[in-house]
Amino acid sequence: MTTIYIYSLASVVIVSLISFIGVFTLSLKEEILKKYIFLFISIAVGALLGDALIHLIPEALETTPNVTLTSLLIIAGVLIFFILEKFLHWHHHGEDKDDDAVHPVGKLILFSDGVHNFMDGIIIGASFLVSVPVGIATTIAVILHEIPQEIGDFAVLLHAGYAKKRALLLNFFSALFSILGMSLVFLVGGISEYADLWFVPLAAGGFIYIAVADLIPELHKTKEARYSIAQIFAVMIGVLAMVALTFLE
Repeated sequence: MTTIYIYSLASVVIVSLISFIGVFTLSLKEEILKKYIFLFISIAVGALLGDALIHLIPEALETTPNVTLTSLLIIAGVLIFFILEKFLHWHHHGEDKDDDAVHPVGKLILFSDGVHNFMDGIIIGASFLVSVPVGIATTIAVILHEIPQEIGDFAVLLHAGYAKKRALLLNFFSALFSILGMSLVFLVGGISEYADLWFVPLAAGGFIYIAVADLIPELHKTKEARYSIAQIFAVMIGVLAMVALTFLE
Protein backbone atom coordinates (compact mmCIF):
# COMPACT_ATOMS: atom_id res chain seq x y z
CA MET A 1 0.00 0.00 0.00
CA THR A 2 2.90 2.36 0.73
CA THR A 3 4.25 1.86 -2.80
CA ILE A 4 0.83 2.56 -4.31
CA TYR A 5 0.50 5.73 -2.22
CA ILE A 6 3.94 6.95 -3.35
CA TYR A 7 3.05 6.30 -6.99
CA SER A 8 -0.26 8.13 -6.54
CA LEU A 9 1.33 11.09 -4.76
CA ALA A 10 4.04 11.41 -7.41
CA SER A 11 1.40 11.30 -10.13
CA VAL A 12 -0.79 14.07 -8.68
CA VAL A 13 2.29 16.24 -8.03
CA ILE A 14 3.27 15.89 -11.70
CA VAL A 15 -0.29 16.71 -12.73
CA SER A 16 -0.22 19.78 -10.46
CA LEU A 17 3.01 20.98 -12.05
CA ILE A 18 1.26 20.95 -15.44
CA SER A 19 -0.40 24.17 -14.25
CA PHE A 20 2.94 25.91 -14.85
CA ILE A 21 2.64 25.26 -18.57
CA GLY A 22 1.25 28.78 -18.71
CA VAL A 23 4.74 30.04 -17.87
CA PHE A 24 5.64 29.95 -21.58
CA THR A 25 3.30 32.89 -22.13
CA LEU A 26 5.41 34.98 -19.76
CA SER A 27 8.05 35.18 -22.48
CA LEU A 28 5.58 36.76 -24.89
CA LYS A 29 5.30 40.51 -25.25
CA GLU A 30 2.24 42.02 -23.62
CA GLU A 31 0.77 43.36 -26.85
CA ILE A 32 1.21 40.01 -28.59
CA LEU A 33 -0.38 38.19 -25.67
CA LYS A 34 -3.39 40.50 -25.65
CA LYS A 35 -3.75 40.25 -29.41
CA TYR A 36 -3.91 36.45 -29.50
CA ILE A 37 -5.31 35.63 -26.07
CA PHE A 38 -8.72 35.01 -27.67
CA LEU A 39 -7.24 31.87 -29.26
CA PHE A 40 -6.43 30.40 -25.86
CA ILE A 41 -9.87 31.35 -24.58
CA SER A 42 -11.34 29.60 -27.62
CA ILE A 43 -9.33 26.47 -26.81
CA ALA A 44 -10.65 26.68 -23.24
CA VAL A 45 -14.23 26.78 -24.56
CA GLY A 46 -13.66 23.67 -26.64
CA ALA A 47 -11.84 21.86 -23.84
CA LEU A 48 -14.50 22.66 -21.23
CA LEU A 49 -17.41 21.68 -23.46
CA GLY A 50 -15.57 18.63 -24.75
CA ASP A 51 -14.64 17.50 -21.27
CA ALA A 52 -18.19 17.94 -19.99
CA LEU A 53 -20.03 16.38 -22.95
CA ILE A 54 -17.53 13.74 -24.08
CA HIS A 55 -16.01 12.61 -20.79
CA LEU A 56 -17.81 13.67 -17.62
CA ILE A 57 -21.48 13.31 -18.57
CA PRO A 58 -21.11 9.94 -20.37
CA GLU A 59 -19.06 8.63 -17.43
CA ALA A 60 -21.73 9.75 -14.98
CA LEU A 61 -24.54 8.24 -17.07
CA GLU A 62 -22.73 4.91 -17.39
CA THR A 63 -22.46 4.45 -13.63
CA THR A 64 -25.60 6.12 -12.30
CA PRO A 65 -28.51 4.04 -10.99
CA ASN A 66 -30.80 7.01 -11.69
CA VAL A 67 -30.48 8.99 -14.93
CA THR A 68 -32.95 11.61 -13.72
CA LEU A 69 -30.84 12.27 -10.62
CA THR A 70 -27.72 12.66 -12.76
CA SER A 71 -29.51 15.08 -15.10
CA LEU A 72 -30.69 17.13 -12.12
CA LEU A 73 -27.15 17.23 -10.74
CA ILE A 74 -25.86 18.57 -14.08
CA ILE A 75 -28.51 21.30 -13.94
CA ALA A 76 -27.59 21.89 -10.30
CA GLY A 77 -23.98 22.37 -11.36
CA VAL A 78 -25.07 25.06 -13.84
CA LEU A 79 -27.22 26.77 -11.20
CA ILE A 80 -24.52 26.58 -8.53
CA PHE A 81 -22.08 28.40 -10.80
CA PHE A 82 -24.80 30.87 -11.82
CA ILE A 83 -25.50 31.67 -8.15
CA LEU A 84 -21.79 31.81 -7.37
CA GLU A 85 -21.21 34.29 -10.19
CA LYS A 86 -24.18 36.36 -9.01
CA PHE A 87 -22.61 36.52 -5.57
CA LEU A 88 -19.23 37.47 -7.00
CA HIS A 89 -20.85 40.22 -9.11
CA TRP A 90 -22.67 41.59 -6.05
CA HIS A 91 -19.45 41.54 -4.08
CA HIS A 92 -17.58 43.09 -6.99
CA HIS A 93 -20.05 45.95 -7.46
CA GLY A 94 -20.35 46.48 -3.73
CA GLU A 95 -16.67 47.35 -3.56
CA ASP A 96 -15.40 50.77 -4.56
CA LYS A 97 -12.99 49.71 -7.28
CA ASP A 98 -12.06 51.00 -10.69
CA ASP A 99 -12.46 49.27 -14.05
CA ASP A 100 -9.19 47.37 -13.54
CA ALA A 101 -10.73 45.18 -10.85
CA VAL A 102 -10.58 41.42 -11.41
CA HIS A 103 -13.57 40.11 -13.37
CA PRO A 104 -15.60 37.43 -11.51
CA VAL A 105 -14.93 34.87 -14.25
CA GLY A 106 -11.37 34.66 -12.95
CA LYS A 107 -12.58 33.52 -9.54
CA LEU A 108 -15.05 31.16 -11.17
CA ILE A 109 -12.39 29.46 -13.26
CA LEU A 110 -10.22 28.99 -10.17
CA PHE A 111 -13.13 27.47 -8.25
CA SER A 112 -14.08 25.27 -11.19
CA ASP A 113 -10.51 24.17 -11.81
CA GLY A 114 -10.12 23.35 -8.11
CA VAL A 115 -13.16 21.06 -8.28
CA HIS A 116 -11.89 19.50 -11.48
CA ASN A 117 -8.42 18.89 -10.05
CA PHE A 118 -9.98 17.45 -6.90
CA MET A 119 -11.81 14.99 -9.16
CA ASP A 120 -8.61 14.19 -11.04
CA GLY A 121 -6.97 13.33 -7.72
CA ILE A 122 -9.82 10.99 -6.80
CA ILE A 123 -9.69 9.28 -10.20
CA ILE A 124 -5.90 8.87 -10.09
CA GLY A 125 -5.95 7.53 -6.53
CA ALA A 126 -8.76 5.10 -7.31
CA SER A 127 -6.94 3.91 -10.45
CA PHE A 128 -3.79 3.11 -8.53
CA LEU A 129 -5.88 1.12 -6.05
CA VAL A 130 -6.85 -1.07 -9.03
CA SER A 131 -3.24 -1.53 -10.16
CA VAL A 132 -0.08 0.46 -10.80
CA PRO A 133 -0.29 0.10 -14.63
CA VAL A 134 -3.91 1.32 -14.61
CA GLY A 135 -2.88 4.23 -12.39
CA ILE A 136 -0.02 5.20 -14.69
CA ALA A 137 -2.26 5.01 -17.77
CA THR A 138 -4.86 7.21 -16.04
CA THR A 139 -2.19 9.72 -15.03
CA ILE A 140 -0.98 10.01 -18.63
CA ALA A 141 -4.56 10.58 -19.79
CA VAL A 142 -5.09 13.26 -17.14
CA ILE A 143 -1.85 15.02 -18.09
CA LEU A 144 -2.87 15.11 -21.75
CA HIS A 145 -6.26 16.37 -20.64
CA GLU A 146 -4.75 19.10 -18.46
CA ILE A 147 -2.38 20.64 -21.00
CA PRO A 148 -4.99 22.37 -23.21
CA GLN A 149 -7.16 23.17 -20.20
CA GLU A 150 -4.34 24.76 -18.18
CA ILE A 151 -3.26 26.92 -21.11
CA GLY A 152 -6.86 28.03 -21.52
CA ASP A 153 -7.36 28.61 -17.78
CA PHE A 154 -4.21 30.71 -17.59
CA ALA A 155 -5.40 32.77 -20.53
CA VAL A 156 -8.80 33.28 -18.87
CA LEU A 157 -7.13 34.43 -15.64
CA LEU A 158 -5.09 36.98 -17.58
CA HIS A 159 -8.19 38.09 -19.43
CA ALA A 160 -10.00 38.46 -16.09
CA GLY A 161 -7.42 40.98 -14.90
CA TYR A 162 -4.87 39.00 -12.91
CA ALA A 163 -1.19 39.84 -13.29
CA LYS A 164 0.75 37.09 -15.07
CA LYS A 165 2.75 35.84 -12.09
CA ARG A 166 -0.28 35.96 -9.78
CA ALA A 167 -2.35 34.04 -12.35
CA LEU A 168 0.36 31.39 -12.54
CA LEU A 169 0.55 30.96 -8.75
CA LEU A 170 -3.24 30.88 -8.30
CA ASN A 171 -3.54 28.33 -11.07
CA PHE A 172 -0.92 26.17 -9.34
CA PHE A 173 -2.71 26.50 -6.00
CA SER A 174 -5.91 25.33 -7.68
CA ALA A 175 -4.01 22.37 -9.15
CA LEU A 176 -2.94 21.27 -5.66
CA PHE A 177 -6.51 20.20 -4.94
CA SER A 178 -5.67 17.02 -6.87
CA ILE A 179 -3.47 16.02 -3.93
CA LEU A 180 -6.43 16.47 -1.58
CA GLY A 181 -8.64 14.32 -3.81
CA MET A 182 -6.04 11.57 -4.03
CA SER A 183 -5.50 11.61 -0.25
CA LEU A 184 -9.22 11.28 0.43
CA VAL A 185 -9.34 8.09 -1.64
CA PHE A 186 -6.81 6.51 0.70
CA LEU A 187 -8.23 8.02 3.89
CA VAL A 188 -11.89 7.28 3.22
CA GLY A 189 -12.48 3.90 1.63
CA GLY A 190 -15.08 3.79 -1.09
CA ILE A 191 -15.25 7.55 -1.76
CA SER A 192 -14.51 6.91 -5.44
CA GLU A 193 -17.90 5.20 -5.67
CA TYR A 194 -19.59 8.55 -5.01
CA ALA A 195 -17.40 10.50 -7.44
CA ASP A 196 -19.24 9.47 -10.60
CA LEU A 197 -22.63 9.81 -8.91
CA TRP A 198 -22.26 13.29 -7.39
CA PHE A 199 -19.04 15.15 -8.22
CA VAL A 200 -18.78 14.36 -11.94
CA PRO A 201 -22.22 15.69 -13.03
CA LEU A 202 -21.84 18.78 -10.82
CA ALA A 203 -18.44 19.53 -12.36
CA ALA A 204 -19.88 18.97 -15.85
CA GLY A 205 -22.63 21.51 -15.21
CA GLY A 206 -20.08 24.01 -13.95
CA PHE A 207 -17.88 23.58 -17.03
CA ILE A 208 -20.83 24.04 -19.36
CA TYR A 209 -21.90 27.21 -17.55
CA ILE A 210 -18.44 28.79 -17.69
CA ALA A 211 -17.96 27.96 -21.36
CA VAL A 212 -21.42 29.12 -22.49
CA ALA A 213 -22.23 31.97 -20.10
CA ASP A 214 -18.81 33.54 -19.59
CA LEU A 215 -16.30 32.63 -22.27
CA ILE A 216 -18.34 32.48 -25.48
CA PRO A 217 -19.77 36.01 -24.89
CA GLU A 218 -16.17 37.22 -24.59
CA LEU A 219 -15.37 35.71 -27.97
CA HIS A 220 -18.27 37.62 -29.53
CA LYS A 221 -16.46 40.85 -28.71
CA THR A 222 -14.04 40.04 -31.54
CA LYS A 223 -15.68 41.31 -34.72
CA GLU A 224 -13.09 40.76 -37.47
CA ALA A 225 -13.87 37.83 -39.77
CA ARG A 226 -10.34 36.37 -39.73
CA TYR A 227 -10.26 36.32 -35.93
CA SER A 228 -13.74 34.79 -35.80
CA ILE A 229 -12.64 31.99 -38.14
CA ALA A 230 -9.55 31.46 -36.01
CA GLN A 231 -11.78 31.22 -32.92
CA ILE A 232 -13.87 28.49 -34.52
CA PHE A 233 -10.79 26.45 -35.38
CA ALA A 234 -9.36 26.98 -31.87
CA VAL A 235 -12.62 25.77 -30.28
CA MET A 236 -12.46 22.71 -32.54
CA ILE A 237 -8.88 22.06 -31.41
CA GLY A 238 -10.02 22.09 -27.80
CA VAL A 239 -12.85 19.68 -28.57
CA LEU A 240 -10.66 17.39 -30.67
CA ALA A 241 -8.12 17.24 -27.85
CA MET A 242 -10.87 15.87 -25.62
CA VAL A 243 -11.95 13.43 -28.35
CA ALA A 244 -8.37 12.18 -28.73
CA LEU A 245 -8.29 11.33 -25.03
CA THR A 246 -11.16 8.85 -25.47
CA PHE A 247 -8.72 6.54 -27.25
CA LEU A 248 -6.65 6.35 -24.05
CA GLU A 249 -9.52 5.41 -21.79
